[in-house]
Amino acid sequence: MDIFQTLPELRAALSQPGQERPAFVPTMGNLHDGHLALIRQARRSGRTVVASIFVNRLQFGPNEDFDRYPRTLAQDSALLAEAGCDVLFAPDETVLYPTPQTYKVQPDPALADILEGHFRPGFFIGVCTVVQKLFQCVQPGMALFGKKDYQQWLVLRQMVEQFAMPITMVAGETERAADGLALSSRNGYLSAQERAEAPELYRALQRLGQAARQASHPSGAHADLAALEAQAMADLAARGWQPDYLTLRRRSDLLAPTPEDQAQASPWVVLGAARLGRTRLIDNLEI
Repeated sequence: MDIFQTLPELRAALSQPGQERPAFVPTMGNLHDGHLALIRQARRSGRTVVASIFVNRLQFGPNEDFDRYPRTLAQDSALLAEAGCDVLFAPDETVLYPTPQTYKVQPDPALADILEGHFRPGFFIGVCTVVQKLFQCVQPGMALFGKKDYQQWLVLRQMVEQFAMPITMVAGETERAADGLALSSRNGYLSAQERAEAPELYRALQRLGQAARQASHPSGAHADLAALEAQAMADLAARGWQPDYLTLRRRSDLLAPTPEDQAQASPWVVLGAARLGRTRLIDNLEI
């Protein structure tokens, strides 16, 4: 695997005559099996596989964990090479942001200012801006993102569509530990006691989804989704969590299902975000 830290080196390596545009997996490092599954998925495309590692300051709020976010480049490089990555782009801030990034990508507020965007104002502006910039650096023909960050996946897919970028967007399924906990770089913040409790977020989403489906039948009876969501939040809070949201939404746009959606059993996704101790976890479940 080749490792490049500057843009001229990267572009020289990726501009060989006749070379198909690469498959790209952007990351912030501190890699786990979810990231590596995306690398293996990209490998199956037959394209050159490029990963990036960059902890993007623009998507962290003023009281979030930018400074303590783990930087594990040596370990990450070994894992990427073993998974079949061909090229790693690992720029520092002076390379990706040589001057203050005053031009930024503003995603559609209807999608980006709800849920995560509500609790983390400006988060998706930072995500879209860095991904847009990384796309310009790598010039991929395919980009892969995990479904664990479900809202992020929809926001980025919409960005690619609206800017007519010639990039095929591919979603990877959420990778989970044996007890159901979604793999996340932030799981490393959990104490042993918190790690044992952490799968409860996924179980809460499963219960909420099941309750919503059951309450929508027989035909003509519709779930009181707000009441079900409030109960799910209360149950999680009773276990010592600080939930931001547990909610059932339409997969297409993350809006609340209408009675017509419920009657037709439209594709839904249950999403949740909650703090356990000092660690904020997110998860989702398509139903």
